[in-house]
Parts: sequence; C-alpha cells; structure tokens
Amino acid sequence: MSNEKNSRVSLLGLGAMGGALAAAVVEAGYPTTVWNRSAGKADALVDRGAVAAGSVREAVAAADVVVACLYDAASVHEVLDPVVDELAGRTLVNVTTTTPEQSREFAAWAAGHGVVYLDGGVMAVPSMIGRPGSSILYSGSVAAFEQHRSLLDLWGESAYFGEDAGAASLYDLALLSGMYVMFAGFVHGAAMVAPAGVSAGDFAERSAAWLSAMTGGFAGFAAVIDGGDYTVEGQQSLEFSSLGDIIDASAAQGISTEVIGMVQNLIQRQIDAGHGKEGFARIIESIKHPS
Repeated sequence: MSNEKNSRVSLLGLGAMGGALAAAVVEAGYPTTVWNRSAGKADALVDRGAVAAGSVREAVAAADVVVACLYDAASVHEVLDPVVDELAGRTLVNVTTTTPEQSREFAAWAAGHGVVYLDGGVMAVPSMIGRPGSSILYSGSVAAFEQHRSLLDLWGESAYFGEDAGAASLYDLALLSGMYVMFAGFVHGAAMVAPAGVSAGDFAERSAAWLSAMTGGFAGFAAVIDGGDYTVEGQQSLEFSSLGDIIDASAAQGISTEVIGMVQNLIQRQIDAGHGKEGFARIIESIKHPS
C-alpha cells in the first residue's frame, strides 16, 4: 500500500528544514529521492541511502509523493510549473510557507492538472523534526492525509484542519504571529535593562520562567473572547493595563517605544471608545476592526 515503506518519496529543497524532513524519511527506510537547486546539499543524504536527482523532472518521476520545501510561493511555481505534466496522478505535499490564499491557489492549480494536493505548515525548527514538540499542520486532500499518515507522522504530530487548503497556513501564520510578538517583547525588555548592565542572558533566564507562567492565562482570555463579554469580573481592566509607565521608562533608557507603543495603541483605542473599565481581552476588538 502507498502509505507503507515501499512508497517512493521525493523531496524538493534541501535547506535546513527540507534537509531535516528528508533525513527523517531516509532514516525510516522509504525509497527517497532528493533534489536541490544548488549542488552539494544532497551529499550527506546520499551517503545515508537517498538518491540525488539530476533535475526536478527526474525527482518527480521517481516518486509517489513529492514534498516541496522551498523558499516561497513563487519558487514553488518556478520549480514545479515546468514539470506539472509529470506531477499528474501523484501527491504533492507542499510545506513551503505560504499565505492562505496562496495555498488555495496551489490547490486549484494542482486540481486543474490532476495532482492530489496537501498543504502543510511546519510548527518546528529543523532540529525538532521527528522529536517531541514538533507538529505539522495540514489541510487539503483528506484522502492524501489519511493515505500517507505514516509518512507525515515521521516529522512530528500531524494535525488535519479540513479540505480548505488555506486552513493550515492560516493557523500556522496565526501561531507564528504570537511567537514573533512575544520575541519582540523579550528583545524590547532586554534592550530596556541593558543600560543598567543586565546581560541579555540574565534577562532571558528570568523572562523564560515569567512568560511560561503567563501562558496559563490564555485559556481565560479565550473564554472571555469566545463569550463576547468583556465585563466579566476578575479581569484586569484596560485602564489598569495602560502601558504608559513602560513607555516612559523605555524612553528614559533611550530605546525605541515602538513595540510597547503598538500594544498601548490597541488599549487606548478601546479606552477612548468608552471601554476602559472592561477587560484587557477587549483589545481584540481593536485588532478585528482596524482604524
């Protein structure tokens, strides 16, 4: 059956993530073909049993399942458009980071050429692939997801979000937005204490414990947001949440206030609209309804 180890898999793109995905497939014993635009990146995989294709067409022809892990949406079309005739009848798993609309466009493109399409969002860094904590979000063909589940599970916990090919990308980018804003907050804090002689390493140690503890509040915020009542007792009010002191202290340290200023703007818009006594979760209304 095609989800057993006699399924032939080709991986296109051997950057840090593509190489990690390919290594997991080779290690599991699948017949594996690899291709990369620049030479040399396949050597270690070939030493472990993979076959290096001399062209994209050769790689696609060798596979039942083609995995694309490329730079962006444009590069996927650049690589695959010339060989779309060869892709017909095969499954394409595209884990290149794309927007939801780009993912839907790929699904339509694939369907128009007889290609089974599964879109993927990788929620891991390369070193996490195949290890606890790694997860891959999928949407698109449910048949492909079920048929090749054994292969997909090699990389991390597989989660399926439905036949809308853009769903996995939407969830992926939403999760990444939380990560990047958190990282920006950490970097802002590190810049804030640096003039006082505090190293980023020392600040990171204390920040990790604090931020980990604060993630316990997500469920409470979610309950308020889903309920739509920002007046529920027990919430910290928007007026109390004003970040004016942080902004003033940051400016006094001689650093940019852009990161904190962004959050303060979301808060202030709701206060100005008369909602200052309501809970902090109400800033979602500022986000949902941009000025």
